[in-house]
Amino acid sequence: MPEKNLPEENRTHRRIDEAATDIRYLLERGYRKDSAIRFVCDHHRIPQTERYILARTVCSSATASERKKKKLRCEQLKGRTVLVDGYNVLITLESLLREERTFVADDSFLRDVRGVFRNHSNDIFTSRAVEKMLSFLAVAEVEQADILLDTQMKHSGELASFIRSRMKELSIKGNAGTSKHVDHDLKTCDGKKVVATADGIIIDAVRNVIDIPGCIAMKMDGR
Repeated sequence: MPEKNLPEENRTHRRIDEAATDIRYLLERGYRKDSAIRFVCDHHRIPQTERYILARTVCSSATASERKKKKLRCEQLKGRTVLVDGYNVLITLESLLREERTFVADDSFLRDVRGVFRNHSNDIFTSRAVEKMLSFLAVAEVEQADILLDTQMKHSGELASFIRSRMKELSIKGNAGTSKHVDHDLKTCDGKKVVATADGIIIDAVRNVIDIPGCIAMKMDGR
């Protein structure tokens, strides 16, 4: 079928798939990721929204392989201490609950493409995302969970307080607090701890990682 006769959603998927293939080709030949994305997207005239999707989901086979090695299975958290990249996890869970687009990236981590980090506001979906996250941690029987929220985010202190109260009610040992340097705190944590994030830079710096939204998405899909 000629592309002009395809539904818009199908044309978008085809355009993203073709661009992703070209970006992977360049990455395997040593191109920097930002340069590869810019070159391919300019060539294909990819709009900004789709560029963001590609930046969030495409990586080299070597990077994908190393990240997959660090990723624990959903059932491997019993008795472990988990450090949670709070907004990274919660915003992706919000996307799932809103039935917005999420993608399983080349490195197998589930990522949202909302791009709302700095403009995030707490709402009913935030509360529901917190419940999903804490329920997962409780069922996983973690030894301790510490949720880190970025200080610069609006109402992060209120969100931390809400999470602490729910953790107490659910008998989850740990804490929820704010930090001015969440990324640094996670990247330099004790290697025995498990970091919950889909942030590629953090994943590359730590030893053990869990994809909480990915685990919850599989359960929601009945897998």
